[in-house]
Amino acid sequence: MIAPRDEHERTMAYAEVALRQIRSLRQDALPRNYEIWYVYATGHNAPLNKIINETLARSGKLSESDLEQIYDTYLSHGRTTDRIDKIGARVVSEIEDVMSLITDALGLTASFGDNLSGANQKLSLAKDRAQVKAVVERLVASTREMQQANNALETRLSTSKLEINNLQHNLEAIRAESLTDPLTGLGNRKHFDRAVDDAVRCASASRQPLALLMIDIDHFKSFNDTYGHLTGDQVLRLVGMSLKQSINGQDIMARYGGEEFAVVLPNTGLRQAIAVAENIRQTVTSKELKKKSTGEILGRVTISVGVSTLRADDDTDSLIERADSCLYAAKRNGRNRVICEIDRDDLDHDRIQVA
Repeated sequence: MIAPRDEHERTMAYAEVALRQIRSLRQDALPRNYEIWYVYATGHNAPLNKIINETLARSGKLSESDLEQIYDTYLSHGRTTDRIDKIGARVVSEIEDVMSLITDALGLTASFGDNLSGANQKLSLAKDRAQVKAVVERLVASTREMQQANNALETRLSTSKLEINNLQHNLEAIRAESLTDPLTGLGNRKHFDRAVDDAVRCASASRQPLALLMIDIDHFKSFNDTYGHLTGDQVLRLVGMSLKQSINGQDIMARYGGEEFAVVLPNTGLRQAIAVAENIRQTVTSKELKKKSTGEILGRVTISVGVSTLRADDDTDSLIERADSCLYAAKRNGRNRVICEIDRDDLDHDRIQVA
């Protein structure tokens, strides 16, 4: 058992690490940011630590959108769990109430059976009309009581079915919410991780083609620094809306993290995937960004896209890694373009030749 003093010192050490991280990265000292870094300091949430380390290694910072995405994906699920637990408790309570009512009904049915048996004997022994009438009246009363109990049970079961259906819809809504990025309405990182794993597994088993697009908004930091986070959020929503307009069917869209998005394209070869990526790029570029508060035209947003396709010996990580590599090749070679593995290899070859 940990002594109270030791526990105090340990939690204070976590708090100091959290505040030091907030200070060194010049983040706002908000409860959300403190919670992220406190959990990071404890090391108890390995996926959270992994995504933070990867983001810092890639860009050297955590943007406001990064922090929002990390919190929604790796911490707010605790609240989701609480909501699910509450709904589960309501379902259990509903079932217990119905079972209690059914038990009472079964007891009443047994009693009614006994009454029928007793009435049969009494009728056989009845000597006059008055005795028969008394037996029949008791049977009618017992039958009416049984009918009322059945009606009550039927009504309660109908109400319970409706209640449980509503609770089921609530659970489905919570599940969808836990897998959705609230800013763009696309799937979040958790949704992407599950979806791409399933897609790779299915494509490998069926030997069907599979493509992955990794998308990054060009010069996103400058939008945030120049116009503020609200405009940065508007840029993210613009790209999310463009993806929804360009993608349909079984294709899977997600906000991968920060200003990066991902699209999984089942049953899609390289040439078709490039066409989809180019369509997304053009759709984004065609939209003009306007500052809501002033109506000022801020220009157009562009994106860079990396495309990879599944190979026979691939796993999910290698598929993502190659798409990422193509994305950064697009960034290195001028942005606002789509680059696939063949393009990347050609560019690397040309660079070697020049060198």
